[in-house]
Amino acid sequence: MRVELEIPGVPVAKKRPRFSTRGKFPVAYNDQRREESAWRACASSALARAKVTMLPIPAGVPVDLKIDFHMPVPKSMSRKKQERSLGSPHTKKPDADNLVKFVKDCLNGIAWHDDSQVWQVFARKIYGPEPKTRITLEWEDSA
Repeated sequence: MRVELEIPGVPVAKKRPRFSTRGKFPVAYNDQRREESAWRACASSALARAKVTMLPIPAGVPVDLKIDFHMPVPKSMSRKKQERSLGSPHTKKPDADNLVKFVKDCLNGIAWHDDSQVWQVFARKIYGPEPKTRITLEWEDSA
């Protein structure tokens, strides 16, 4: 089966965990909870619009993941450079692997049982006219 999703907005990268102390004990926490919950809600509604009945994909089913991150064009570029850069590779921060980590973590329990099911990932960052994340999931239908 194949499902395509489109999440509007600037792609978000997974941040490192933060650490602090509570009394004498070190504590790790995630300061991306708001971003993750908003992104998960958007992904859930995109999956609902796709009308796929077999989601989340059952455990043990390998998933092929393709992601296009459409990054915003810097406003500091001239209009001519902005038009030329559309579709060209984005080689600045954030890193592609951190963008992929965020997507995989957010889709846990929504698109698949666990992100360990993803056996192949193809990701690219390009400049786009509007920032968005385009995701394609492919898996073998066992039914």
